[in-house]
Amino acid sequence: MLKFTLLAVVSIMFVACVGPAKNPNTNAVKPAAAAPTTAALLALEKQANEAYIRGDGKFFEGMLSDKVVMTNGGQRLGKADFVKLIGSMKCSIKEGWSLTEPQMSKINEDTYVLSYKIAMDGACTSNGITEKQPSPVRAATLWVRSSEKWQAAFHGENLIVDPKATPAPVKQEESRKEASKKQPVAEPGTDALMAAEKSVWEAWKAKDAKKIEELTANDITFVNIFGAHFATKAEVIKDWTGSTCDVKSFSLKDGAGTFVSPTVAILTVTGSLDATCGGQKPPPVYGATVYVKDGDVWKWAFGFNSPR
Repeated sequence: MLKFTLLAVVSIMFVACVGPAKNPNTNAVKPAAAAPTTAALLALEKQANEAYIRGDGKFFEGMLSDKVVMTNGGQRLGKADFVKLIGSMKCSIKEGWSLTEPQMSKINEDTYVLSYKIAMDGACTSNGITEKQPSPVRAATLWVRSSEKWQAAFHGENLIVDPKATPAPVKQEESRKEASKKQPVAEPGTDALMAAEKSVWEAWKAKDAKKIEELTANDITFVNIFGAHFATKAEVIKDWTGSTCDVKSFSLKDGAGTFVSPTVAILTVTGSLDATCGGQKPPPVYGATVYVKDGDVWKWAFGFNSPR
């Protein structure tokens, strides 16, 4: 009996000293993930460009998200397509190429866009065809956090030109051949993205700044077919409602959505315009738009339009 009493006293004293056991999940606040720096993402871009020059497709197997979407010559490429394309390339690029004017924008805590300018002098050969590298170009990459590393989920490049000299479309014969082999695969949910995209295009056509404000995220950026980069929402709205383009009508087709995460999606679409931009009739546009979910609504967050 004495032994039991002493043990009980000791137990009570121990509990009183150390307090009740703590539930590790009680009031636990998950720290916000650290944002990448512009310099860190630019360093990844430099590695990617070095791998591109040496035709190192294997490098991109690790750097690219499985959900990656690329735009190349008016075509949509997935990861396997792009890795294969790079692996088949042979490039001869002079030293001194550069990546400059980097600007980073946030989509959400785990998704960022980096836009920058590339200047290269040289040529690359693919499928027996040698072409001079376009330069300078405006590039943009969508970077998504995957565990502890950043992977590319979208990349596009546009030649930087004077708006009065509308970029020439890609070779139509080659484009048709590629399109016949690789039709874009639309994931479930694409219809909602297409409806949102059509609304944004209608607001752009009408130069309706208020509607554009409502349909887009708080922070947006845009790269147009001339390789111009608009870094803020105010800049985008000013451009869209300005005098660059006068649009009579438009049509959208071939919409394909890819959902990078439950709250971030990439929509690729082909747009045809009855319009004048920079005083000339624009070619068909191959658009890639990043949407971010705000509650139950998909909002336009970043756009990259290329001449097709």
